Amino acid sequence: MTYITNTHILEKLHPNTFVINNTKEVRNAPEKILVNDYIDLIPETMITRSIDEVIKFKNEFSEIILKPLYGNGGKQIIHIKKNDPNLHAHLEMFFEISNEPIIIQKYIPEVRQGDCRIILINGEIAGAINRVPPTGQARSNLHVGGRAEKKKLNKRELEICEALGPELKKRELILVGLDVIGDYLTEINVTSPTGIQEISYFNDVNIGAKFWDCVEKLRNI
Repeated sequence: MTYITNTHILEKLHPNTFVINNTKEVRNAPEKILVNDYIDLIPETMITRSIDEVIKFKNEFSEIILKPLYGNGGKQIIHIKKNDPNLHAHLEMFFEISNEPIIIQKYIPEVRQGDCRIILINGEIAGAINRVPPTGQARSNLHVGGRAEKKKLNKRELEICEALGPELKKRELILVGLDVIGDYLTEINVTSPTGIQEISYFNDVNIGAKFWDCVEKLRNI
């Protein structure tokens, strides 16, 4: 509720105090819920508090990923393997510590080769990196030990950017980070999209300067 309250306060301050990323749209665009607007781009996904429904999902897709709906930085992301005996215990843990549902996605094995983070500035591609998970993990977030690599976007990743860019621009979401694993969009990060420093380093560009140039242009419109 503190987060929600802050978005309301920032909404009242704008435009006398210029606020980057439309706070109403940030509030209405939770990372792990917004992706469900693009059902043809994401892996099989479920949001629920029903243990029975999670079991059905697990039985259908064999390996799954459990995530807290409002988590960040790779925290509490759990890979449930085919014969994992701990699924019920993990679900009990999630539901005891929070009243929120969780998000469940089909496991994408390509994550072992990396999770692509793409930075969009006002709907346009600014750059990307590949984040490779540590040995033995399915989490590639830099915050939990993922390794950044230089990344050239492939055809599918470009298609995803083309599909989302205009809508994000329309929503006045200036700084956004897309996460793509294999052929699938997994998250749309609007609160704190990281990777700018790594993209700048690997591509010898100044993403920060691009961002502030865009902000200054929009501020003066």
